[in-house]
Amino acid sequence: MKSLKNAIVFVACLFLSGNILAQMTEDPTKWTFEAKKVSGNEYQLIYHLDLKQGWHIWSLKPGGDGYQIVPSFVLAKNPKVKIKGSVTEKGKSTTTKMEGIDGKVTYLSGKIDYVQQATISGAGKVTGKLTYQVCDDKMCLAPKDKDFVFDIK
Repeated sequence: MKSLKNAIVFVACLFLSGNILAQMTEDPTKWTFEAKKVSGNEYQLIYHLDLKQGWHIWSLKPGGDGYQIVPSFVLAKNPKVKIKGSVTEKGKSTTTKMEGIDGKVTYLSGKIDYVQQATISGAGKVTGKLTYQVCDDKMCLAPKDKDFVFDIK
């Protein structure tokens, strides 16, 4: 009975130490935001992501078993902004089978752009929040929220 209790304590310590390590790991992302005028009131809102080497972010359509946390982009309500379509991604993608995940998954690494088409009437700021999760070959960091601002000139 004592050895079972010791085994449970040991497993709990391993689990907690992994969570603590993930919390202590510095965020390997660098985000910048660009509003690119296409024509008239038509813009591309571009979320630029630069990931440190060895890290990846799940694709917007990752496949797999459905447990991957994909990036999401939520714009604050703004009567000057009308979204057109959904966010697209551009970057180096990899589709592969990963241990512990059912089916093949797709992720991106390096420099990635997420692009949202929008009609924007007038100058000002377009704000919102994005949520993302990044992983390396050993662990995934907890999902993170980041505020963003696009300056419309």
